[in-house]
Amino acid sequence: MAEGSNSSATAASLPPGDPQLIALIVEHLKNRGLFDEFRRDCLADVDTKPAYQNLRQRVDNFVSTHLSTQEWNASINKNQMRNGLRQSVVQSCMLESGVERIITQVVDPKLNHTFRPNIETAIHDFLSADRKDEVSVDSNPTPTEQLDQPEIPPSTGPKTP
Repeated sequence: MAEGSNSSATAASLPPGDPQLIALIVEHLKNRGLFDEFRRDCLADVDTKPAYQNLRQRVDNFVSTHLSTQEWNASINKNQMRNGLRQSVVQSCMLESGVERIITQVVDPKLNHTFRPNIETAIHDFLSADRKDEVSVDSNPTPTEQLDQPEIPPSTGPKTP
């Protein structure tokens, strides 16, 4: 069964902006692998951007400084130390600002030139498939409708007396 045929009657009857319609469209985008494609695109670029390199350097320095203040002994609980370090990094807010800069450098340039056209095409395909399903359902009479219609004899040309 076609992907759009399950939701054709539902999607066609929903107004634009309806949460159910949005959910159907998002599911269609996921099924096409669009989000995975966008994620791969972004991850391929992220490590080349200055924002990522800067954040990585800042985190490395923070971790080195934090660990240099810790006294090491064989009985230390490594999981507790790791969790304490993780909490310190999160509380420093460097991740929030760094990730926002990464998004600005990696995702924002792709929004209008890559993501939006692909999403618009996928939505158009989804809605077009719905309309085709709807038209084919409306225009193809059921077998009982075909039997109820009178048969028109073929025309053999004008009859002259």
